[in-house]
Amino acid sequence: MMNGSNQYALALHGGAGAKLGEDYTIVEAHLSKLTAIGEDMLREGVSAVNVVEKMVSELELSGLYVAGKGSAPNRAGQVELDASIMDGATRQAGAVAVIKDVQSPISVARAVMDHSPSVMLAGDGANAFAAEQGLAAVDDPASYYVLPLGVSKDDVSVRDMYHGTVGAVALDIDGNLAAATSTGGVFGKPEGRVGDTPIIGVGTWADQDIAISCTGTGEYFIRSGGALMIANRFKLAGDTLEEAVWNMLEDVGALGGDGGAIAVSKTGEIAMLFNSDGMKRASISSASPAVSTTFTPCR
Repeated sequence: MMNGSNQYALALHGGAGAKLGEDYTIVEAHLSKLTAIGEDMLREGVSAVNVVEKMVSELELSGLYVAGKGSAPNRAGQVELDASIMDGATRQAGAVAVIKDVQSPISVARAVMDHSPSVMLAGDGANAFAAEQGLAAVDDPASYYVLPLGVSKDDVSVRDMYHGTVGAVALDIDGNLAAATSTGGVFGKPEGRVGDTPIIGVGTWADQDIAISCTGTGEYFIRSGGALMIANRFKLAGDTLEEAVWNMLEDVGALGGDGGAIAVSKTGEIAMLFNSDGMKRASISSASPAVSTTFTPCR
């Protein structure tokens, strides 16, 4: 589906668990560099779904965010990871939940989408599938995982749903949309806990009109309807893109949770909003060719 104007847009988030007063210079530089790489891919005609997978994989591998390498053990001492990806052009989707010791959970989710009749695989089944697909594993978990910037051992031990997630949404020059999300989950989580990230329609959604990636306390996003609530308000209720995101986040807040979401529409409009102290985020588009990165509150 050609959009007729070589229009493109890309937004990334590194989680809505950013702390006020923390120095995120390194993260800002990383997001800026990664967003510029994503823009080059989009300008070269790479599909939205390939771009969001690449962006999220790089976020996972960096160790700077609470996803992939930057994830922390649960109460049982194990690192359990969740991820999902969705191609808006086809509505194909793939997800993994409570998968252990894979270097790029989002790439496993992509393989589920492309090479499995399932939408989600979990636990040992997800790990077995990743091995069958030849996807990179973590050989020495004790040395591989690192606490990301701004996260302390005290944060990891808390039970107040301190969180972090990464995600990407994109519009490609053919007019197609895609979204991807990955997380190590909330700190101090019980073994087997699953939040919103791997649930298609809650943590991640993409169709022909909108693509969304959420971050925050997943239990509240599940109860509020998450990404699909944003999509329905935007497509069916007449909300603007920002209104649709804010209405979902206000419901999350009313339930007692916090977090954020990034979204892009088929016209290239971008929204990156949150009700937490901060959200690591960056964006670029054919309409706004300069990379924009920020962490401070926006409302």
